[in-house]
Amino acid sequence: MKLVVVSCLLALSAGTVFFSEEFGSNWESRWVQSSKAEFGKFELSAGKWFVDEGVDKGIRTPANAKSYAISSKVPAFTNDDKTLVVQFTVKNEQNLDCGGGYIKILPEGFDQANFDGQTPYLIMFGPDQCGSDKKTHVILPYKGKNFINTKRIRNEPDNLTHQYTLIINPDNTFKVLIDNQEVTSGPLDENFEMLPPKEINDPSANKPDDWVDNPTIPDVNDFKPDGWDDIPEFIDDNEASKPDDWNDDDGEWKAPRKRNPEYKGEWRQKTIPNPDYKGPWVAPKIANPEYFADNELYKIGKAGGVGIEIWQVTAGSIFDNIFIGDNVEEASEFSKKTFAARKEKEPAVKKALDDEEAAKYAQEHDHDHEEDYGDYEDIEAREDL
Repeated sequence: MKLVVVSCLLALSAGTVFFSEEFGSNWESRWVQSSKAEFGKFELSAGKWFVDEGVDKGIRTPANAKSYAISSKVPAFTNDDKTLVVQFTVKNEQNLDCGGGYIKILPEGFDQANFDGQTPYLIMFGPDQCGSDKKTHVILPYKGKNFINTKRIRNEPDNLTHQYTLIINPDNTFKVLIDNQEVTSGPLDENFEMLPPKEINDPSANKPDDWVDNPTIPDVNDFKPDGWDDIPEFIDDNEASKPDDWNDDDGEWKAPRKRNPEYKGEWRQKTIPNPDYKGPWVAPKIANPEYFADNELYKIGKAGGVGIEIWQVTAGSIFDNIFIGDNVEEASEFSKKTFAARKEKEPAVKKALDDEEAAKYAQEHDHDHEEDYGDYEDIEAREDL
């Protein structure tokens, strides 16, 4: 039976778990679906295939071309002076073509009933894809604005379950893991444009008058061949003849024109590399007088909820195993309990299902061919009578 983890502040020796959810019994008492009439409603499901139906159940998007929004309250917390770990799994069983698969950390006091895409959030994290554009979003707040990661982070676009982990550290660094493997990390100020740049182009600098930025020059030893301009682009078509029914009263017949096969177009002088070329001129950098350091970029403010707010063209994504805490080791233990077995066994389960469906498809079509061939034999038999 699936373990129920109630959303509460759980003090552990390793750290504090602000929130965890495995969507066991009574999950609907902990979550509120958006009241927006046009939004779809999440349903509890392990999907069409699974390792353990009871354990693998999460909340699934059931209807195509819908927005979905659902949220759960969390006892208020901050990440001041501590690490923050946000972790969850998502299975895009439907082979997601266009839509989101991310979660949001929401501020204290947000409106659950009216939760939608306009609701302010503190973190948005997770995969997003549409066509060939496949990526993982990390969007963080700073002074009332949200900033997306500037360096592209890959996602896992297949239809297996994958675990996404975001770690934000009090030293202003972050890390993203997919299936417990690091895919990116670095300083926040180098990956999110929260601060003014440390350096700017020197506005007082000007390109020197003698700066050579032409990479090539005309070849002075290249000359236009004699008679080049004497070759016309069009000539008379000497193979044409006046039609027998031509009426000279309508005017003198003239042979049509055709393109001259010897015409070479406008002559252009060859170019050669410019020995004086210095490359594009770039203004020198100076310290930006508007730059300031901020040792608190990592702080997200006071959180009070977690939510999933997405749009999907083709539905079928299953969200599960949400963890929010301040200790990486605790998140790792949660992963071992909720994700490790699924990651190990799920590919074989999916392959077995694919093989079964392929065999069934082949059998059905072979049967159709046999029926067609039988009808053909019946026709031949009747013709012999």
